[in-house]
Amino acid sequence: MAESIFRKLRDGGEEGELAPALTIEETVASPFGLDVSGYLLTNLSSSILAGKSSSQGLVLITFSRSPSFYLQLLKQKGIVVSSSSKWIRILDCYTDPLGWIDQSSTSFSEGSSLIKLHKCVSDLKKLFSSIIEAGRELVGTGKTRFCVAIDSVNELLRHSAMPLVSGLLTDLRSHAQISSVFWSLNTDLHQEKVTNALEYISTMKANLEPLCPSSDGQRNALENLFSVHQDFGKGRFHVRFKLRKGRVRVMSEEYHVDQSGINFSPISSVDTVIAATKSLLPKASYLDLLFNYLVCVSCYNVISCS
Repeated sequence: MAESIFRKLRDGGEEGELAPALTIEETVASPFGLDVSGYLLTNLSSSILAGKSSSQGLVLITFSRSPSFYLQLLKQKGIVVSSSSKWIRILDCYTDPLGWIDQSSTSFSEGSSLIKLHKCVSDLKKLFSSIIEAGRELVGTGKTRFCVAIDSVNELLRHSAMPLVSGLLTDLRSHAQISSVFWSLNTDLHQEKVTNALEYISTMKANLEPLCPSSDGQRNALENLFSVHQDFGKGRFHVRFKLRKGRVRVMSEEYHVDQSGINFSPISSVDTVIAATKSLLPKASYLDLLFNYLVCVSCYNVISCS
C-alpha cells in the first residue's frame, strides 16, 4: 500500500487534472508520520534521479525538522545532495518561522541555491510564491513539473487559520507545474473539522494505527504497560484512495519502525485470525484481574494450610 501511494505521487496526475495529494495522519499512539514522509521523500528522490518520475524536481518545505536532518536521511539512503544539485530545493521554515533572526534569507552554507531560509511563515501568499519560485529554479517555466513535500502542516496551522492553509494546499494542487504534493498531520493536535478539511482536499489518506488499540482509544497503563513497550514502533498502515465517480478503495498493511527507518509488509492471515479471536474475547478490566488474582492467592493459602 505504501508502494501504491509512492507510485501515484511519482506518476502525478493527468494533464488538466488537479495534482494527487496525500495526507499522512499520525497520533500520539503512533507518531510515525514523519517516518512515512521520509520513506516517500527518499523513494521520490531516487525516481527523479533515475528519470522514472513524471516530475524532474522536488521542493521540500521543512517545519518539524531541520534541512540538515533531511540531507543526512538522503545520504543514508545513498542519495548524496551536493550544493549544485539541480533536482531539489529546500525551503527552511524550521530555523526562523517568526522572522526573529537578523540575517539574509538567501541561502545556507550547503550551497548558493540548495537551501533557502524562509521567514514569517504566516504569510502564506509569500510562501506559495517561494515554493513556485524554488520549483521553477529546477525545471524552468515550461510544462516540466516538480513535486512538493511538506513535512508537517501542524506548524502551518499554528501560525495561520485553517481556511488559509486549505487555500494554500489547493493552490499547490491546481498549479500546472506541480505533479503531486503530500504532507503529514498529527490529528491529536487539532479538532475533527480540521482533519476533515484536509481529508477533503486530499485524493489519498494514510493513517497509522498501533497494534492493539483499546476500544476507547486509550490504554490502561497498569494492564498494558509491557505490551505498549514491546509493540511500540509496530502497527497497521491504512490507506484510502479516492477513485473516480465517488468510489473509495481502502487497503491495509503492517509497518515496523527500526533504526533503518520504516518498513512495510503484508498482513499475514495468522495475524488476522489472532486479531479476530482477540476481538471476540471478553475484555476484563484491571479490577477484574485484581479480583481474580486475590481469589487465586486466597485459594492457594487455604490449600497450603490444609
